[in-house]
Amino acid sequence: MRIQLLTVPYDSGHYGTRMGGGPDALIASGLPARLSENGHDVRCVEILLPATAFPAEAQSAFALDRLIAERVRDSVAAGALPIVLSGNCISSVGTLGGVAHGRIGIIWFDAHGDFNTPETTIGGFLDGMALAVATGRCWTSVAATIPGFRPVPEPCVLLVGARDLDPAERKLLDASDVTQLPPPRFRALFGSALDDLASRVSEVNLHVDLDVLDPAEGRVNVYAAPDGLRIDEVVSAIEDIGRRFAIRAAALTAYDPAYDGDGRVRAAAARITSSIAGAASLRTPGT
Repeated sequence: MRIQLLTVPYDSGHYGTRMGGGPDALIASGLPARLSENGHDVRCVEILLPATAFPAEAQSAFALDRLIAERVRDSVAAGALPIVLSGNCISSVGTLGGVAHGRIGIIWFDAHGDFNTPETTIGGFLDGMALAVATGRCWTSVAATIPGFRPVPEPCVLLVGARDLDPAERKLLDASDVTQLPPPRFRALFGSALDDLASRVSEVNLHVDLDVLDPAEGRVNVYAAPDGLRIDEVVSAIEDIGRRFAIRAAALTAYDPAYDGDGRVRAAAARITSSIAGAASLRTPGT
């Protein structure tokens, strides 16, 4: 399979710091070589803001999304699977713009809901609104400037592994049509949730915020939360997704190398990326 690793080395508009250091660390650890050893044709493309850009969080995030949408679109047109390695989850909005085609679903692995809006957020962190933007709940005017972006209907979204939610965010999610699968429900109901989603869509954008992992598997970032998923569970889930859906694009986000002193998260990220590539090889869009 042809794969384009699209690196977006920013956290809240700042280059190479905190989770913005994650994409380059994963590339430097040998991720492209591992994929190549598995038989994939791999190319790496870095996505950077213009040198004149002012690093304001929201402005920079949506500017990057516009660039991501173009690069993802080019990857798909070239017959490659785009895998976005990004500091922030808001990159998903750009990815969705790049794969705009018919009806697509989202399978979103995350310790957090990312379903806040400017009215519900406690900390004001834009990344905590990423899934709300992707479903058209907020930031609608600026999201509309992203080429190809269209909000994904909530019944076409699975939120997997989320367990650390703000109170108002939880109310929004509970009142929404997003299917929530926190770890206990994931273990009991993931297969049936996939079957239900497959009745609505045949293609998905697969988003993996690495802090969906339990900290016992390695600490991903400052936002890591207990009682998460095991690496074996995530890999098995991705294989199940590949058997049911064509994976149009994928992402790994939120890795902060400063918290990964023993390298276990780097190893987990490489394993997850390899599983995404393998799962995407099972079905192609339109099948």
